[in-house]
Order: sequence, then structure tokens, then C-alpha cells
Amino acid sequence: MELIADNFTSSLEGGSRSGKTLINLKAIIIRALKYPGSKHLIAMFRFSDVKRAIWYESMPKIDELLGLHGAFKPNKSDWYYAGPRGSQIWVGGLDDKERADKILGQEYATIYFPEVSRIPFSSYEIARTRCNPPPGVPGKVLMDHNPPGMGHWLYKMFHERKLPDGSPVPKNDFAVLQMNPTDNPNLSPDYIEKNLMTLSAAKRKRFLLGQYGTEEGALWKRSWIKYKKVLPDNLQRIVVGVDPSGSTKGDEIGIVIAGRDDKNYYVLADYTMHGTPKEWGDEALRGYENFTGDCIVAEKNYGGDMVESTITDMGRRNVKVILVNASRGKIVRAEPISAMYERGQVFHTEEFVELEDELCTYAGTEQEDSPNRMDALVWALTELSE
Repeated sequence: MELIADNFTSSLEGGSRSGKTLINLKAIIIRALKYPGSKHLIAMFRFSDVKRAIWYESMPKIDELLGLHGAFKPNKSDWYYAGPRGSQIWVGGLDDKERADKILGQEYATIYFPEVSRIPFSSYEIARTRCNPPPGVPGKVLMDHNPPGMGHWLYKMFHERKLPDGSPVPKNDFAVLQMNPTDNPNLSPDYIEKNLMTLSAAKRKRFLLGQYGTEEGALWKRSWIKYKKVLPDNLQRIVVGVDPSGSTKGDEIGIVIAGRDDKNYYVLADYTMHGTPKEWGDEALRGYENFTGDCIVAEKNYGGDMVESTITDMGRRNVKVILVNASRGKIVRAEPISAMYERGQVFHTEEFVELEDELCTYAGTEQEDSPNRMDALVWALTELSE
């Protein structure tokens, strides 16, 4: 709390369940109570994530923990909480232009970015310009995250003390504090021993020790990832790649949309998510419809016919679904795709933070968890290249 009070921009980084979200929510609530009529924003990359993580999970918990007794009244039609002294706490996603325009059309005293590592720097940079409080109210930009790879803009900004364009960050701002689950006295020891300690080495480093990952031995290099805007109307084919999770640990379901023209390949969107078969089936269909896809290609090893029925048995049986068999190892399947990146044949239409981090940190060892985004990307680009 002292770190937040003393800085305009502060980041809480570290392992899972270490109290980062609780501290930042407490700070934003205190500020909303202290400054009558002020507005505050909680922004994540996906609107679905901010609804799940903040609206339905964290805000009810902190209401109980702080004894607020429902002092902040939810307004679900516009997605904000109305405070007791005229202040408002808004929630929103930055991935949808219409929603982003709505929340970024206002100015806020505080902007809080939970799980900021999932947000492209360009989206973060635009959103923080809306931190413009009324006179007499100090502005604050708050964020938290589990540390990604060292190539991420967060590592550059808070540890190398540079913005992505190489310019230095202010010496008297951009403070960072590491918080790890072992420091949380309210956390059950079972959570650490039975959940975090059983993760792969790379994920233990991130979610238990709160450390940034290296990019040694990966199939992809950061320098190979190029960016180019392209309109879906200009593409010959568009494919949705789906990698259903075969893990019992609740891994995400990889959903990546890609397309091609007569020369190059383009990654158009990353819809990867946690969810039930119906939820990820809906999301895959949303990507298919939003980009007018030709087909959905999905790995059938985990579920087989269930994968196809999940996607097609929702009143949309005209969707073409191609099921592929993962008969070869991940490295063998991915090598031709990484070679396409090295040759400069693949472009990302925007910065896909989580996908790019996964590509550049996966080394292909048996101890690593399944890289669901990478697998979905490989399925999509393989289909497009055949």
C-alpha cells in the first residue's frame, strides 16, 4: 500500500494466490471512498475475463473481507459499481473495439490492469492515457501479473527500466514489488504442495517463485515475429485452430484464428480460454463467424467425436470441422511452422502477448505442460499450408 501511495505507476508481480489482486482492489476501493464523485477503471484484455475474475469472483470476496456490506452497488447494464459517495468503479475489456471505445471515452482517477501480462503494450499504452483525475486527486496506474518471459514489455519496463521503444522510464516512478504465495499467511499449505509444487518446472518458476522465464532453447525467436495489418477480406482462406485440453489441471483450450493470401500467412486472433466444452465450443464458433472462416481444425486425441459434436451440435451443423490426429510429437509438428516464421512468411496482425510468450519459451521437454496456444496455431497454419 505504501508502494502504491508513493508512485503514479506500480506493479505487483509474483506467484499465484499471493494477494496481488486483493491489495490492488483494496487500493481502488479506498480511493473511490476517499474522493467523492471520482471514476476508476478495472481493465483486462478480454471482457469475459474481467467479468469472471473481478465482477463475479474478486469484488464479492473483497466486499465481505472489508465489511463493505454491499456499499458498492453493481450496475450490470453498464458494468460499473456505484459507490456510496457518488464514485464509480467501471470494469471493461480492451479486446473489443465497441466496448473499449465505451470505457476509454471517459477519464479516471485510477486505472487498474489485473493480469496485465495478457495485454498488448499498445492497448495498455492507450488505456493509461485515460488516467486523468480531477484537480486535487492524485492519479494512479495499478497492475499485477504472474511474470512471463524476459522478452515481455513488462520485464523491459520494470527491470530494464526501458519502454519498448528504448526510451527510459522515469527514475522516480514505475515501482515494482514481488509477492509470492509462500508469503501469504491466509493461503492453505495444501494449495502450494498439491497444486503449485506439482506444476512443470517452467510453470513453478512463474506461478510459485514469481520469476520471469528465459527464452533459451525455444523453437521460436522473438526476432522472427513480424507484424503486419491485413484485412480478412484480402485473404484466400481462414482457419480456426482448436487444441482441446487433455490435462486434469484445467489447462486452457487453445483457439487461434489464422489466414493466408497467395504469399504469406497471418495470425488474426487468439481466443484461447478456460471453460466447459460448451463455452469453448461457443468461443471457437465466435471466431469462425467473426472472421468468416472456412473450417475449424481440431485435435481429436482428447475427445475425438466429442470435439466435433461440441462445435457442430449447437444449431450450426453447416460448420466444416476437420479432426486431426497428433501422431507426431509437438516438436516435429511445430518445426515446419517455426521455419515459416524464420523465413518471414508469417505475420501477426497485432501483438498476441500470451501466444508469443508461449512460442518463445517452449523448449519441448517432457516436463513442460502442453502449450495449448502453440498447438492451436500449429494446427491452423498446417491446414493452411497443405
